[in-house]
Amino acid sequence: MFSMRRNMSNSSMIRRAREHSLGAFRLNRGVELGYADLIGLAHVEETMHLHIPVMEREVIQALRADDPTVRRLIDGTVGGGGHTLALMRAGIDEALGIDLDAIAIGRAKENLNEFAERARFVQGSYIDMAAHAEAMGWDEVDAILLDLGASSLQMDDPARGFSFRFDATLDMRFDVGSDGATAQDLVNGLGASELADLFYRFGEERHSRRIARAIVERRPIITTRQLAELVARVKPRKPQRSPKTHPATKVFQALRIAVNRELESVEIALPVAVNLLRPGGRLAVLSFHSLEDRIVKRSFRKLSMTVTAPPGMASIKETVAQARPVHRKPIMPSGEEVRRNPRGRSAKLRVVEKLERA
Repeated sequence: MFSMRRNMSNSSMIRRAREHSLGAFRLNRGVELGYADLIGLAHVEETMHLHIPVMEREVIQALRADDPTVRRLIDGTVGGGGHTLALMRAGIDEALGIDLDAIAIGRAKENLNEFAERARFVQGSYIDMAAHAEAMGWDEVDAILLDLGASSLQMDDPARGFSFRFDATLDMRFDVGSDGATAQDLVNGLGASELADLFYRFGEERHSRRIARAIVERRPIITTRQLAELVARVKPRKPQRSPKTHPATKVFQALRIAVNRELESVEIALPVAVNLLRPGGRLAVLSFHSLEDRIVKRSFRKLSMTVTAPPGMASIKETVAQARPVHRKPIMPSGEEVRRNPRGRSAKLRVVEKLERA
């Protein structure tokens, strides 16, 4: 489990932060949005239905969707359903789409209407994919896809508080109907050192301590604009350079990851996914920043290793390889794809195939 400090787990940190930030909620109830409001606002812009799946062709090839023996798919982060739609059109027979986001599940159902009788959807975490598959009567599947991080639909929804491009209440929960802590809870409830650790660990923000001190001095901070403008003011910038990204990008990333426990979820889910595959089945994972990719790379390496203890070294834990990497290096988006879909420029696709049982 990832933690901010050695003596405080991520979950306990979030719980304590939420308790300390209740005052900020009471002072600013006028800007809060309820779950029903979020559902309604998410359908205001029809353009939000348009989502370009990252590396669609590469994912189809990696999961061998046109192979008649590849019938059952789990998309653990179904989002708007773009990848699942492409995979089913390419030949997948049945699909189970999972997502924490109820709004995304609604979108996916609409977008996959042509496969309504063969595509099922569950609001939940991909950590629990084995239980969701069992509820479908599936004891194993042929292909699993995980498209990590926040989706374009979430980033482009002004009501969700993921992006500094819109002024909204700091939320960032994938599941807006849950009672989990929000980004506002963390920003207003954690101490300066805890915030600094969070920004550094989950955002790799070099100026984490300076930013954390400024936040604590100026609290309560309620909206995305307040936070983004504060970070931009206090974060030093070299005047001769024009920044390619907003100064608050890493802070927003760190908060989103902490709120949704993203890295912890990835680490838990990968062995579960491989275990659920039939022999010869494949798991494809799309990651978008180095923190995610390191976990995927390390987990895939561990799953593909066989360890045999030498004589007299019984203390060494023996393991048998469960999967093999399909490619030596991650697949990256082409130049054409980046021009067409700039948000996918940092994507890395890693794929493993489950080995035959001994």
